[in-house]
Amino acid sequence: MATSNALQSRAAAGTGEAAIEIAAMNKWYGDFHVLKDINLNVSRGERIVICGPSGSGKSTMIRCINRLEEFQKGSVTVDGIPLTNDLKRIDEVRREVGMVFQHFNLFPHLTVLENCMLAPIWVRKMPKKEAEERAMHFLTRVRIPNQAKKYPGQLSGGQQQRVAIARALCMNPKIMLFDEPTSALDPEMVKEVLDTMVSLAEDGMTMLCVTHEMGFARQVANRVIFMDAGQIVETNEPNAFFSNPQHERTKLFLSQILH
Repeated sequence: MATSNALQSRAAAGTGEAAIEIAAMNKWYGDFHVLKDINLNVSRGERIVICGPSGSGKSTMIRCINRLEEFQKGSVTVDGIPLTNDLKRIDEVRREVGMVFQHFNLFPHLTVLENCMLAPIWVRKMPKKEAEERAMHFLTRVRIPNQAKKYPGQLSGGQQQRVAIARALCMNPKIMLFDEPTSALDPEMVKEVLDTMVSLAEDGMTMLCVTHEMGFARQVANRVIFMDAGQIVETNEPNAFFSNPQHERTKLFLSQILH
């Protein structure tokens, strides 16, 4: 993937204002300590790629940001809103945070257009006509407006994932979370989804992406985070991360995935 000019000046990406603040976050599943003292601050406009072996806690960490997973200790603040057990607070955060999953999670009985219109109408109380215009805008943005009247089952995996991205964008989120968005796709479909994500990055969207697509990390990320055994082991800007990893666990992981 060619690096665009818009992404070359990575330093300009973060505004310095905090989009996400995670402090001393811990999570257990029963006796299993899945996240251990996670500390992470994400600036507005920053793009972070999170990588690490299976079971390292990557997906669990980003799912805590919009409270799809509960954490037991520590704090998470999103766009200035502290995440508590208060359902109103949780809804407030979820309105500002878009999420794209590994499996597209589209409603099979709704058309592509209806999938994209649903949340703006029900959550944002948007008039139907406006919701439809917004949905078509973002379907055009992800380059599949001609699929609007089809059902998810009629689309390829890559197209379904682009619909899922459009659906998240229809809520006008300030932050986008991607949980291994290409891992369920056939190799030839990966590029079309990554290209869509690159174009979001060029617009300055705050993004956290769990992925093993290291070419994407090199091109788009301001920082790459390596997790292992529930901890953030290493954080660095991409060039240094790939060319000069500091920890043995990072070196081993990169040697396994970089051919």
